[in-house]
Amino acid sequence: MLKRIDTYIIKKFLGTFFYAITLLAGVIIIFDLSEKIQDLLENKAPLQEIIFSYYLNFLPYFINLFSYLFVFISVIFFTSKLAINTEIIAILSSGVSFRRLLRPYLLAASFLAAMSFVLGNFVIPHTNIKMREFKQKYITNLKLDLGQNIHFQIAKSNFAYVERYDEKSATAFKFSLEKFNENGELTYKLNSVKALYDTVNHKWEIKDFYIRQKDGLKETLIKGTSMDTVLALTPSDLILIKEDYEIMDFFELRKFIRDQKLKGAGSVIQYEVEQHKRTAYPFASLILTLIGVSLSARKIRGGMGMHLGLGIALTFLYILFMQFATVFAVYGGLSAVVAAWIPNIIFALIALFLVRNAPK
Repeated sequence: MLKRIDTYIIKKFLGTFFYAITLLAGVIIIFDLSEKIQDLLENKAPLQEIIFSYYLNFLPYFINLFSYLFVFISVIFFTSKLAINTEIIAILSSGVSFRRLLRPYLLAASFLAAMSFVLGNFVIPHTNIKMREFKQKYITNLKLDLGQNIHFQIAKSNFAYVERYDEKSATAFKFSLEKFNENGELTYKLNSVKALYDTVNHKWEIKDFYIRQKDGLKETLIKGTSMDTVLALTPSDLILIKEDYEIMDFFELRKFIRDQKLKGAGSVIQYEVEQHKRTAYPFASLILTLIGVSLSARKIRGGMGMHLGLGIALTFLYILFMQFATVFAVYGGLSAVVAAWIPNIIFALIALFLVRNAPK
């Protein structure tokens, strides 16, 4: 008997989820196409590329982006119907505990959470590559020139400065390099008219330079017209790619953060937040499932409409918490781990409270 109930709930849960998200995906694609149609026509984007390079790769991103929202709505929708039809009361009256009733819900939610984790960390970064290539070619420029007066930390105590970088010629104009000792004293400074990047040998050719070196009280000055050197600096460091973490999978993102920290770079908080969000967000499916079942298992005045209203309000509150936490992490010094997990912690406490007070 219980296995039949479990199978029934899991089928209802997953069926409602995929049905709802498929319907909304169609609507979102129509709205997205209407917004981008002018750019696509002006840039003469082929229909085949629109379908296979953009929208086919857009679907996994969309499904994962709204997965926890639709998990919540799906749970509330079909559980409310069970409550209205007094099926929940019948199940509980037969001796099944509320916690036992949660088992099939959590099994289905665990499957969707695992799917979300795999999509977010291993599938979507690779589908995003083609999608972003399409956007770069036909819709918008994803590259941002960092402009003038570029400062970059290339090691713990080494700093580079570029007045202007030209991507076409791979040339950094007014290039300088500074090195400091443990006491924060400047011990080495290189100034040059320009530096050219050798894409074959991955070296910088420094043109018309002079070097000032300081060793205690001794100071030396070296001048030259050309010098090759290897630096922990590449042209990609001087060009900002919008949200480039979108094309990094789980291992690539971890490696990027580790490499940037070894360089001494301090601007990796957005990447750290993204790394922890990819782990934290799948757990939202489990937490919101507990909240959804606890809210909608009780038969109340207002029926499904009231359940859906409460559910959507809580979901948007969850999204608001996520956005606030991300902003505070990037601009307010909040830890990336805390920013990613604090919405889950708060809503997990709400879930535990609701489960304890759910109908028995």
